[in-house]
Amino acid sequence: MSDMIEIAARALGLVDLTNLNDDCTAADITKLTGRTVTSHGSVAAVCVWPRFVAQAAKELRGTGVKVATVVNFPNGGEDTGAVVAETMQALADGADEIDLVMPYRALCEGRKGFAEEQIIRVKAAIPAPALLKVILETGEIKDPLLIHAASNLAIGAGADFIKTSTGKVPVNATLEAAEIMLTAIEEARRDNAERVIGFKPAGGIKTAEDAAAYLALADKIMGQNWVSAHTFRFGASGLLDALISVIEGQEIVDHSHHGY
Repeated sequence: MSDMIEIAARALGLVDLTNLNDDCTAADITKLTGRTVTSHGSVAAVCVWPRFVAQAAKELRGTGVKVATVVNFPNGGEDTGAVVAETMQALADGADEIDLVMPYRALCEGRKGFAEEQIIRVKAAIPAPALLKVILETGEIKDPLLIHAASNLAIGAGADFIKTSTGKVPVNATLEAAEIMLTAIEEARRDNAERVIGFKPAGGIKTAEDAAAYLALADKIMGQNWVSAHTFRFGASGLLDALISVIEGQEIVDHSHHGY
């Protein structure tokens, strides 16, 4: 069990604590930012709707916790001008990180250049040290070869991170998609060791066991010393509580009351 505690402690600092619920309120954001700094360390970031960026940035000032937001979300639409405008507004409001949904349908329809151009234009609107995370929506792309192509396209167009999913479709993060994406990152590292590209599984990651599986995969493909908040995030809402329960030794599942 102690190794699970170690894994949970490692995962806690990699969480992008997320509320992208359609009915999210200002009070929910205050609750979210209030959970970011725990007695076991801080999460990496919060991820919130663009309309809550200014509030989250204000509430997190001085904590070191980053503010991430989503653009072109969740549908991965094709109005690139609007997406660039949305990005610039979010940065003006205090966002540190932009999670862009790539126009994945365009890619699936063979319009690779369109998808690439949107990422390039959004990246151009994001001054360092702010980060661009590109959401591929792997559960909708489905085809492993196309997931690999989408990873390469996003990396080539300037993504600082590639992210599996929005969490808003039937199939979100999977270990199969993660393996393809991490492999693409590893290949890019072989071409250019200077450039840092991170990985973010998101959607459906709920338990310390889930987190452990993704960390083990990253260690296997990228090497033991690769994972840090600069290279790896979990997009999740419920994961933080699960990790804290493991760290504090409270079993999540209590079988004693099931009356078997």
